[in-house]
Amino acid sequence: MSFSDEELAYLRSQRIARLATVSTDGQPDAVPVGFEYDGTHLYIGGIDPARTRKFRNVRAGNTKVAAILDDLPSVDPWVPRYLRIYGEAELVERDGRFGVGTYLRIAPTVSWSFNLDGKPFGHDDTGRTTRTVHEVVEAG
Repeated sequence: MSFSDEELAYLRSQRIARLATVSTDGQPDAVPVGFEYDGTHLYIGGIDPARTRKFRNVRAGNTKVAAILDDLPSVDPWVPRYLRIYGEAELVERDGRFGVGTYLRIAPTVSWSFNLDGKPFGHDDTGRTTRTVHEVVEAG
């Protein structure tokens, strides 16, 4: 499976994600990142990305990553929304949003979405999280 139409619309509406990687000593590291989505992969780039911890973590062989896109369109009423993505990352060379250079290419493996239709949410509500297992797409 892949992202639903609602998840795709949300994914394309967001500009910032939070990306978590893990270092060789097991320390999780989460950072805000800009990203692109090409319909199959997420791409994370930046200015001199090879010097960043996230790139070093993936280069060291820790390829499992987690990304979350979330927002809070209203606090009164409370309206949280998110799309959480687990995936496998690799380093690739490409010409993307941040120019020509090295990017993390993330192949989604599992994702969860919550309240993307933007309904108010309270303590008495039972929110529904949608889980999707993605087809693994071979890089090429």
